Amino acid sequence: MRPDLIIFDCDGVLIDSEIVANRVVAAEMTRLGWAMDAQESMRQFLGMNIGDMQPVIEARLGRSLPADWRRAMADQLVEVLKEEAALIPGADAMLEKVTALGFDWRIASNSSDEEMAVKFARTGLSEITAGRCISAGRVIARGGRAKPAPDVFLEAAADARIAPERCIVLEDSVLGTRAAVAAGMVAYGYDPHGDGAKLLAEGSRRVFSRLDEIFEVLA
Repeated sequence: MRPDLIIFDCDGVLIDSEIVANRVVAAEMTRLGWAMDAQESMRQFLGMNIGDMQPVIEARLGRSLPADWRRAMADQLVEVLKEEAALIPGADAMLEKVTALGFDWRIASNSSDEEMAVKFARTGLSEITAGRCISAGRVIARGGRAKPAPDVFLEAAADARIAPERCIVLEDSVLGTRAAVAAGMVAYGYDPHGDGAKLLAEGSRRVFSRLDEIFEVLA
């Protein structure tokens, strides 16, 4: 199927930020009393919105977090990612090529607008991504939910005025893949360091190890 809209996840697909972000999260969890390293943080929270992380953390700690914890955590992430976010190899070339080929596309992320802005500024993607980004924060503000609910992807399709069944999604996380399938879209996975089994189990039609492999399914 030639899609009418391609929807990309941000972290782990376009921006190499997950180890950096999870290092910050792990340090915060350890400070709060739940000792972990960045790898354990990824196992616990990969693909989750900060708002969805909070009840998991509170259940583990057995207490409520401060009222301003979510905002403070988001601010920490923005400051670190402003200095350390990196481009996934080939992401810029992929976006340039899908644009040149005439495909419409969006980015749908559980990251906040602020996080995406600093990541794209640091990696040189601000211009090409302008006007194409849908954040979970924006969707939640309108009464929607973050991934694994389908709302962020459905908002991206609505923004482009494209029916969900005419969209494909490129995701690297289980929660994101689950959201894409729930939205009625065709999901593809990106797993450069693994076998993609978890993404296939969630409904990914195929899992790529390189970003340029996506062009094999766009003919």
